[in-house]
Amino acid sequence: MADTLFWLYLINSVLLINHEIDSAYWKEWNLFRLPGGIKGFLMIHIPLVFAILYGLILVYQSTFAGLILSLLISLGGIFAFCIHLFFIRKGRAEFRTPISLFILISILAVSIAQLALTLISLT
Repeated sequence: MADTLFWLYLINSVLLINHEIDSAYWKEWNLFRLPGGIKGFLMIHIPLVFAILYGLILVYQSTFAGLILSLLISLGGIFAFCIHLFFIRKGRAEFRTPISLFILISILAVSIAQLALTLISLT
C-alpha cells in the first residue's frame, strides 16, 4: 500500500506542478487578486514546490509527516479542481483549453484516490 501511495503522490505532484505552470500562463495571480504579479506568484511557489517534493520523500520513507503532507496535497488537488470549476462556471476564460481541463480533471481523480489511500494509511 505504501508503494501505491508513493506513486499516487508522485503522479499528483507532477499534475499539480504542471497545473501551476499553466497557472502562470493564465496569470492566475489576477484571478485570485494576489499582489506582486509574477514575482509574488513565483515567490509563493518556492516553498510550495519544496513542500510537495519534500512530502514525496517523506511518503517514500513511510513517515507520519509524509501522510500528513499527502493528506494536504490530495485536499489541495480537490480544492484546485473545485475553485477552477467555480471560475469556469462564472464565465472566466482561463483554464478552458483541453490540456488545462485534462490536467484539472486528472488532478481531481488522482487526488480522490490519494486521499482515500492516505486516510486508510492513517488509521
